[in-house]
Amino acid sequence: MSSFARPADPHDRGSALDGARGLVARTVRARHDLDLLAVAGSAGVVFARGGHGLAGRGEALRLHLPTGPGRLVRAADEVAAVLAAIERHDEVALPGCGPVAFASLPFADAAPASVVVPALVVGRADDGTRWVTTVGPADAPPVAEPAAGAATSAPTSYSVTTTRTPSAWCGAVAEAVAELRAGSLAKVVLAREVVVEADALLDAATILRRLADAAPPTSLVYAVDGLLGASPELLVSRMGDIVRSHPMAGTTGRTGDPSTDAHLAATLLASAKDRAEHQITIDMVLDTVLPFCSYVDSEPEPSIVAAGNVQHLASLVEGRLSSPAASVLALVAALHPTPAVCGWPRQLASLLIDRLEELDRGRYAGAVGWVDAQGNGYFAVAIRGVELDGRRARVLAGTGIMADSEPGAELDETRAKLQPVLSAVVRP
Repeated sequence: MSSFARPADPHDRGSALDGARGLVARTVRARHDLDLLAVAGSAGVVFARGGHGLAGRGEALRLHLPTGPGRLVRAADEVAAVLAAIERHDEVALPGCGPVAFASLPFADAAPASVVVPALVVGRADDGTRWVTTVGPADAPPVAEPAAGAATSAPTSYSVTTTRTPSAWCGAVAEAVAELRAGSLAKVVLAREVVVEADALLDAATILRRLADAAPPTSLVYAVDGLLGASPELLVSRMGDIVRSHPMAGTTGRTGDPSTDAHLAATLLASAKDRAEHQITIDMVLDTVLPFCSYVDSEPEPSIVAAGNVQHLASLVEGRLSSPAASVLALVAALHPTPAVCGWPRQLASLLIDRLEELDRGRYAGAVGWVDAQGNGYFAVAIRGVELDGRRARVLAGTGIMADSEPGAELDETRAKLQPVLSAVVRP
């Protein structure tokens, strides 16, 4: 577990609400166009796609979230109360303006988590509108627009180890397949972990830039409290009364050769195993979002989404929220974890993960993103990333196990998913 997280204290939540009442958020149009990754630097936060999104620095407020069953439902209410308590002056009035809370939520209910309201946030909308929000006491001096941070010295040597041998992990996959064939489960996701130890501090800004540069432009680039990555998968977004999710399940390789990749994509689309795995996730997302909506639907057929050296089956889900519209965090609470990162049925899959995986996922396969005071926001599935802690980095990758899965093929899939992230962390 990263040193960034600590157990929640109920007194923190009371003090956070009291502290929020003394803060003012001021949003003005930005004078200059800024690189969001440069704004975040090595210690800030960012959530962006194709150069659009939000980035911030500093800490106006931190709220430590509850743990245990129902934690995300309670967290949604507590975060909404804290953001609503901050006085707002907003001349732009777009989603992401005003006070914004960034969160990297762990996979498991028992793990600690917090959200941070940055002291300064820079935003860039899809239409090019730019703004700067500052959050602080009413009498605080204005915060200047940020410049890029200074470069840091790079490590010169690394050790890279797996926390479980490939053969032992394949044995766990074989056990999972036996459980699935017994008929109690439709799918379970098992992850592998690789740990990197460097001879100098690992710089978040450098690694995030490498991940962003190597990822497709549709990737969701994120950094919150030492968790950073470029996820291909949108868990859920809420803009006004429009909700979207872009679940992915079913994977094959990608070589860079157009004809080879087209053949692999066609094989993936024709794969009964992968289509069944994908449909489990789509059905769950539709069924979960429907109670919040007056209308929701998904694409009739999955499409292929390229994600570095792999490609996935993906289907866009979109709906219109009923009034009053649920906040993005309430939608996260309902959706997480999807079958794409856990399995189905959820409770049985979680129990099997606890028994077979032999690791603490931390914030891997959790939810990472932001929410504003109106409940708008974006959350990605926290995959294709790394959790940094000083000189140490944890990189995890998972794969969906079905009744006809072959352990060696599933091992190869995790290796393909791990490779681009490890390449961004470990550089000669």
